[in-house]
Amino acid sequence: MKKLATLFIICLLYAGASAQAKNPSHQWFEEARFGLFVHFGPYSVLCDGEWVMHNKSIAVHDYKKLQHIFNPQLFDAKKLVGIAKEAGMKYITFTSRHHDGFSNWDTKQSDWNIMRTPYGKDLIRQLADECHKEGIKLALYYSLLDWSREDYSHTTGRTGKGIVHNEQKDWSSYVAFMKAQLTELLTGYGEIAGIWFDGEWDQLPEENQKVAHEMSAVNWRFDEIYSLIHTLQPACMIANNHHLPALPGEDYQAFEKDLPGENTGGGFSANQSIAGALPLETCETINRSWGYHLRDNDFKSTRQLVQLLVKSAGYGANLLLNVGPMPTGEVEDTCIARLKEMGQWMSAYGETIYGTAAGVARPQAWGATTRKGNTHYIHILNKEGEELTLQFPAAVLSAKWLNPSATSKLSWKKGKKTGSATFKLADIPSGFDAIIEVKTKK
Repeated sequence: MKKLATLFIICLLYAGASAQAKNPSHQWFEEARFGLFVHFGPYSVLCDGEWVMHNKSIAVHDYKKLQHIFNPQLFDAKKLVGIAKEAGMKYITFTSRHHDGFSNWDTKQSDWNIMRTPYGKDLIRQLADECHKEGIKLALYYSLLDWSREDYSHTTGRTGKGIVHNEQKDWSSYVAFMKAQLTELLTGYGEIAGIWFDGEWDQLPEENQKVAHEMSAVNWRFDEIYSLIHTLQPACMIANNHHLPALPGEDYQAFEKDLPGENTGGGFSANQSIAGALPLETCETINRSWGYHLRDNDFKSTRQLVQLLVKSAGYGANLLLNVGPMPTGEVEDTCIARLKEMGQWMSAYGETIYGTAAGVARPQAWGATTRKGNTHYIHILNKEGEELTLQFPAAVLSAKWLNPSATSKLSWKKGKKTGSATFKLADIPSGFDAIIEVKTKK
């Protein structure tokens, strides 16, 4: 009996800790459901993706010649924010610094930054000002690894092996550098909604092995870094794209090129599990590349992108959809067109996505479900069979098609079991997504 009582107390404490994990200042993130990812830097000049320095084994002294060439005169923060807003996006995650170590703001910690290019203007400043003006949340991507700095641990890292480096300095100096840069970003640009880290995996064994944070070749001192961020801006959310279980101090989980929990293998998430209370985000590209790639014309259709958004929402997750601006700073026309069409869909059906939670059925080949209170949305993305039966948490009161293209009234019936309902799909509406709105008892 004493053991049972102790176990009960532990369960109560655990439940209390889980409940406390919900931070009211993070509510916006769980309601947003759709954001814009932007990969942009001097690598854009080479038109071969953001990993070109590593992929082509470009030595640091050669790669840094791009500082004399990078001149995005047509970068327009107002236009970029406008593209996001028209698409129905609620936040932007922008690369402050990628793996090449180049800083897109007026940092005092390194000369390898945007102010020393022919362009000579702070990209983060422009974007932060416009986001604050337009009510769009701004998060900043920040690379943990750095192919250009001498004090990064290249000898233990898995990438950048073909890049020439001088003798390595004290690792502590690199951690201090990162903390100083993060302090600049979180004290000089107003409200920053999130910091999106990437690169811990560089110091871990190969992705296809069973790896854990404890296997890192270096001490990232995340406790210090996360504490610094939450001290400078308590509402700032932290994500870390390490492809592993969440660490203490992280405020949401990012899943790269994978829907949360699916672990298809193509999205690096084989060792990543969903951490119950944390908000979720899946990030994906419109074509195949994150940074601008001249020959990448493999653009996903609007239908594919809408269905990805719907399935993300079906997991209770946001979709962070990427664009890689051209060297001029402009976004490709095809990307703008796709985002505009998604915005048109969101204008019509955003109520089934924004502010919703995961629905009564896990996303499947046929589609996904979302929920808002006692209102449920069934998204039929690919019809399988002539009817669909689902179990609801309470008795179904009503059901109807939301699509204006519906040519007939939805036919449905209650099941013998309380809360179940069967929907006839013979006359399914046309379009990317046939949506059934279901009302249940509270």
